[in-house]
Amino acid sequence: MRSLLAQFTRFGLVGLVGLAVDILLFNVLRVSVFSPENVASGPLLAKTVSTTAAIIVNWIGNRLWTFRVHRRSHWFREGIEFALVSVSGMAVSLLVLWISHYVLGFTSLLADNIASNVVGLILGALLRFTLYRVWVFSPHRRPAAALNDEATASPVR
Repeated sequence: MRSLLAQFTRFGLVGLVGLAVDILLFNVLRVSVFSPENVASGPLLAKTVSTTAAIIVNWIGNRLWTFRVHRRSHWFREGIEFALVSVSGMAVSLLVLWISHYVLGFTSLLADNIASNVVGLILGALLRFTLYRVWVFSPHRRPAAALNDEATASPVR
């Protein structure tokens, strides 16, 4: 349980860096290039671009720190799986933003931020952490030789 809590804490810290990238880029794009006054689907486009940038930051942080002992040598496949999970989290955030902005009519910058960067983030983060842990970085997916090497190595913590 202790290692799960430590891993979740590292996941949260990496996520905070990704969140900062996401929020900063979303707001810059939302008030400039993808302003809803200029582009009808501007908030969704801004969120897609900002979340994509955050996904890249999060993959690097999670691979090298959060799940470092569970990462696999096939980094390309792991990256693809990470991207699929991350896109599913982005879809949750985009769905919440779409409902808020286009269905409920909450169109202010503050409402878009609350929908995508609070509600969507929380729901998406829960989904992503679960899928990263049980699929992308699952220790059960590592080759048996790697598991044996890890079991015989002295832990450095």
